[in-house]
Amino acid sequence: MVVSVIPGKRTAKNVKKLVQDFKKRTAGRIMNLITSDEYRPYKKAILRAYGVKVTPPQTGKPGRPKGTRWVAHRDLRYATVHKTRRSGRVVKIDLRVIFGSEAQVKAAIETSAVSKVINTAFVERHNGTDRNRNARKVRKSYCFSKDWDVHNAMTYFTMYSYNFCWPVRTLRLQDKDDK
Repeated sequence: MVVSVIPGKRTAKNVKKLVQDFKKRTAGRIMNLITSDEYRPYKKAILRAYGVKVTPPQTGKPGRPKGTRWVAHRDLRYATVHKTRRSGRVVKIDLRVIFGSEAQVKAAIETSAVSKVINTAFVERHNGTDRNRNARKVRKSYCFSKDWDVHNAMTYFTMYSYNFCWPVRTLRLQDKDDK
């Protein structure tokens, strides 16, 4: 299920909107594990959405006091996928823990029903599905979007039809024979 979508270019502003919208739609609940690629704006947006603002106490010493800063909530676990490329091909994948400890991230992965490794495969697969279902996003075609309002409307239409009209096999109830 796609919880939130912000149509447009991949910018820091849109990343912030996406994370804030996701937080609103999930009632502020911190997920077991958040994963992404290493696009830098994600770290700041996630920290601002789920972090805690800390103001250091005054020390009584001369000089400018330390300013407020954001720190990760103790339950926040965020990891990224780092891909090493040679000649345009991925040759190595490293997993990097940004918020939380490696043990916390490992525990979150072990409890996952859908994956046993940190990856971006679900987002990448969905992007491919979205391109396939929305002809306006296909490059070099007669349907390519030129009108932003229509493109925006079609993006939301395909997302909603994907979420509510397309049966999701992973959410089906298991038969007694499947166990």
